[in-house]
Amino acid sequence: MLKLSKGSGYSLFWYTLLLCFLMTLFFNNDGSILITTPILILILNNLKLKDCQKIPFLLSGALIATASSAPIGVSNIVNLIALKIIGMDLYVQTEMMFVPGVLGLLFLSFLLYLVFKKDIPTKVGFHSYSIPLQKNRPFHPLQKNSENLFHQQKKLMINMLIFVFLVRISLFVASFIGISVSLVAVCGSVILLFWRWVYLKVNPKDVIGKIPWHILIFAFSMYVIIFGLHNIGLTSILIDNLKPLVHDSLLHASLTMGIITAFLSNIFNNHPALMISTLALTDMGLDPLIMKTVYLANIIGSDIGSLILPIGTLATLIWMHILKKNKIKITWVEYMKVTILVIPPTLIFTLISLYLWLLLVFVP
Repeated sequence: MLKLSKGSGYSLFWYTLLLCFLMTLFFNNDGSILITTPILILILNNLKLKDCQKIPFLLSGALIATASSAPIGVSNIVNLIALKIIGMDLYVQTEMMFVPGVLGLLFLSFLLYLVFKKDIPTKVGFHSYSIPLQKNRPFHPLQKNSENLFHQQKKLMINMLIFVFLVRISLFVASFIGISVSLVAVCGSVILLFWRWVYLKVNPKDVIGKIPWHILIFAFSMYVIIFGLHNIGLTSILIDNLKPLVHDSLLHASLTMGIITAFLSNIFNNHPALMISTLALTDMGLDPLIMKTVYLANIIGSDIGSLILPIGTLATLIWMHILKKNKIKITWVEYMKVTILVIPPTLIFTLISLYLWLLLVFVP
């Protein structure tokens, strides 16, 4: 990234957004946050930027990484759960969602650039060296055969990325031929853990110690609350009040359910919010095209609209946890000063893009 940016802070900003987008496509939104945030912190620390100059890269990267789960269903686990509930194939979801999702990301990127333009340094330092990760031991540039070790590590990373890419492709193939997508994903994860164990000599048990359990407990608590509300009639209330609004119009269906899901996501977290809106969707008795439109609008509200508050997504909570561990402070107020400007217009733009795309391609 530093080589490609050639000392330009603006170029580094755009390459940061591209990296976060690609990592979410390769892995998922949570995995993208876990991978890209430490990389960005390392780069920004080496550039000796002030904390206020780091925020445009870190916050914009986190928002793009999380929102990038919208175009492809496998980039967010709750999207897959919702797909299962309504019986929609993964490749169909991607066909209907990829274009409006990417348009929404481009719009969000443009807004982030406008918001942070004055804070992005015009010039940044340029470094031509690389820091490889040598097995389980620290790397020293003067040790013997360091160049060979670097090339070995580079080859390993390329092979792993190719493997991950093949796993991602296999998920769509599995969906098309009727094999469980979850089973394929689990098999791929087990192979990666075994590969890591054999090559790097790192026991897979260390993953357990690195899990942010307090965040998972929070998410589980939100699920309990939302299903409790479902059991006492929240779903019925949603059906009674929303069905007339979404029954006859693709545009109304897209905007109404997208905004409602975004609102619920920022209160309860996007995982349980998408679940409750999907459960309501299955009982509305909608036309198949409108049902798919409502589901896709739910995804947009869950993956993009949920970013207004930090509690809206697990990925954002994980991101703030990583920043705290690295002694980088960003408050909820600082976070919301940005998201309140960029997320609502991006949500509306993406929902309208979804409507226009479906109208153009899928409506007879």
